[in-house]
Amino acid sequence: MMSHLAIGPIPQHLLPDNAAVSAEGRMSVGGVDIAELAAEFGTPLFIYDEDHLRDRCREAVEVFGSGVAYATKAFLCVAMAKLAHEEGMHLDVATLGELHVAKTAGVPASDCVFHGNNKCSAELLAAMQAGVGRIVIDSFDEIARIEAIYAETGLIASALIRITPGVEAHTHEFIATGQDDSKFGFTVSTGLADRAIEQATASPAIDLLGIHAHIGSQVFRIDSMRQSAAVLAEISQRYQLPELSVGGGLGVAYVGSEEAPTISQWGRSVLEATGDAGITAHVLAEPGRSIVGTAGMTVYRVGTVKELEGIRTYVAVDGGMSDNPRPVLYGSGYETFIPDRADADRPDQVRLVGKHCESGDIIIREANVPADLAVGDLLVTPVTGAYGHSLASNYNKVTRPAVVFVSDGRARLVVRREELDDLTRLDVV
Repeated sequence: MMSHLAIGPIPQHLLPDNAAVSAEGRMSVGGVDIAELAAEFGTPLFIYDEDHLRDRCREAVEVFGSGVAYATKAFLCVAMAKLAHEEGMHLDVATLGELHVAKTAGVPASDCVFHGNNKCSAELLAAMQAGVGRIVIDSFDEIARIEAIYAETGLIASALIRITPGVEAHTHEFIATGQDDSKFGFTVSTGLADRAIEQATASPAIDLLGIHAHIGSQVFRIDSMRQSAAVLAEISQRYQLPELSVGGGLGVAYVGSEEAPTISQWGRSVLEATGDAGITAHVLAEPGRSIVGTAGMTVYRVGTVKELEGIRTYVAVDGGMSDNPRPVLYGSGYETFIPDRADADRPDQVRLVGKHCESGDIIIREANVPADLAVGDLLVTPVTGAYGHSLASNYNKVTRPAVVFVSDGRARLVVRREELDDLTRLDVV
């Protein structure tokens, strides 16, 4: 049974900047028809508006200045690392794998910020030998490891101390990180932050440049970020540290009813908060989702339509939780539309599901779709540029999708689609 609702075409603010609908109702991105991209590169397919990506990087650099870092966990491949660095951003990496991709893209290690709540000695040594610009220290155990490396090698870590400001981010509990009960950082309210700063300042192994905080991801409330910035500013002022990083976490709209602040609005707000505190420290930030989220979309093909009279209609596509686990992990909402009928109303409500052997493999619980949706149609879920490709898996041994960048009427393949042989490449027989 399909529900019938008065729902119009996909809202414009959920689409990449350079998405357009022709007089015939066909959607293109960056001057390239989505259906033609699906025919050339197959489905599922990640499509990114390259100019949208570049504009968001430039916006971040404009408001925060040099040293603002792109949070690569949102979406990382060699092309993305190269693009962000070309636009003046540093890169926030959290593993040696992310650092390796950045270096492969030609990004100097000195322009990388190395994160992680459990960096082992081997990771720290490799990062320090590579010459990473900042190591964000997350625990007293990490301080001890850095001091042991210094004792053996004489290497000194340029560092920031990650503090936990005790600020509620008002987001999903799995991606909230600024509250006192967190695995990340040194808690302000217990005095651990002061103790860590004092210990790092006194250590010959550490060149302490400043402090860092990150209160969570998918945050819409700028007030929470201002509050965190004010806590950071007070500590920074007390110790006269030259750098202060407010982290990232700015949210993006995923469904039509949501509106999110811009990078500029967020940046101006936190800079006002630190400015009001009278600090002279260089304020840094680490946007990720807000750079790439709305720039990307995923194209699927409908394989089955199963109508259960009096219950619901299931529409299954050729992807699912392997290319977008956010609905399963966080209950995240999305919208969908047919790209060759992008101007059509979407009055019917269905459950959009994937192809995996899980009843929980649901992409959209209540998806609004055109009344004439049929097997073989393409379906697009917008706002999948963040944490789609980066969280993708080979569950059920599916091959992960290709990634294309589009701009000025041209498409370039930046990550090829996995092949079956890739699934056994690491096996030892």
